[in-house]
Amino acid sequence: MSTGKKILQIQLRYNVNESDLAEQVVAALVAHDVNVTTLFLRGRPDEGMPVSKAQRSCYFNCRPADLKGFRRWLVIFRLYLFCRAQGFDAVVAHRFKPISMMMWLSQVFRSTVFVGVEHGIGDYDRAFRRLEAAALISRRWKMVGVSRAVTSYLRNKVNAFNGVNTITINNAIDIDRAKSIMLSPGDARRALAVPENKLVIGCIGRLVPVKGHATLIQAFARIAKDYQDALIVIIGEGRSRSDLEELVEKHDLQQRVILLGARDDALMYVKAFDVFAMPSFSEGLPLALLEALAGARPVIGSDIDSLKSILEDSGGLQFKVGDHVDLAEKLVELVQMSPVQRSDLGAAGHDYLCRMHGIDEFRSNYRNLIFSMIQDFGKSRDE
Repeated sequence: MSTGKKILQIQLRYNVNESDLAEQVVAALVAHDVNVTTLFLRGRPDEGMPVSKAQRSCYFNCRPADLKGFRRWLVIFRLYLFCRAQGFDAVVAHRFKPISMMMWLSQVFRSTVFVGVEHGIGDYDRAFRRLEAAALISRRWKMVGVSRAVTSYLRNKVNAFNGVNTITINNAIDIDRAKSIMLSPGDARRALAVPENKLVIGCIGRLVPVKGHATLIQAFARIAKDYQDALIVIIGEGRSRSDLEELVEKHDLQQRVILLGARDDALMYVKAFDVFAMPSFSEGLPLALLEALAGARPVIGSDIDSLKSILEDSGGLQFKVGDHVDLAEKLVELVQMSPVQRSDLGAAGHDYLCRMHGIDEFRSNYRNLIFSMIQDFGKSRDE
């Protein structure tokens, strides 16, 4: 494909770091002399914070209320003016709200192709959203699920999404980069002020109910007295903090469950954990789990569709989602393993990660998808 193409990547909120997969899409395109603009509907970086590697970054600085009701249409009109002035050949929209807005604008920009990237399950449970897709999705659209589970959800839930226009591109990480910034187990524990002589069951994720931290704490409460050397360490922040603190106090685990709050580039600390836990009720394809595999940590997670296939293929353990009794039993299995056995589990997971979730294939998949859509539409739009 010739150079000089202009591509817009639109995200709901500002979030730029080396692990951000939208930035990996940018990297895939700018390496081939494509002009990329990144647009964030909400938020902007403060001084000294990272910015996108796209040639141009724009920030609409919307408030949450601006993306609802009548105000949403004002933002759509602003997007219309922005896209009309730029003349993009392709738009990549991440998550439901940007995708929905671009569905409407795709009715106007008929010389543009569109890629919608869905990161989770549940966005189309509402009937209106399914009707919206049925009315607005055209052959100039491709939907990407970040895992087989997300793609299956889209195809099964929404008639407009099918085996032709809805595909899977597995989330991935830059494994070499991830490993290069991970601290050693000792350094990671010292940085987090976590005792070095304890067995640490770790978790990384926002403190919100869907992440299942309460299930993990309840499970640990069942085994904590029998395994005095074990700790729970959770990296993340969110609205559930006070509820989780109450749960910790209820079970008298104040010295055994450590809520560390948010950390920049949390993958640096993966090796502080002897075991990585992901007790989520819903996920698309969680990067934190892939980062744990990059650190060769043994993993355990709930048996939701988006985790189940990864856990099966990587040798990780599963428990029934939301079932703290089952989780407690599986944690006992991991705690009772020897360090060599846990190391072997971690090595098997690392091998799986390298085979299935490498960043080079991720980049080429997005680049080939976008380039082929531009090329194919260019051939057919005048027919």
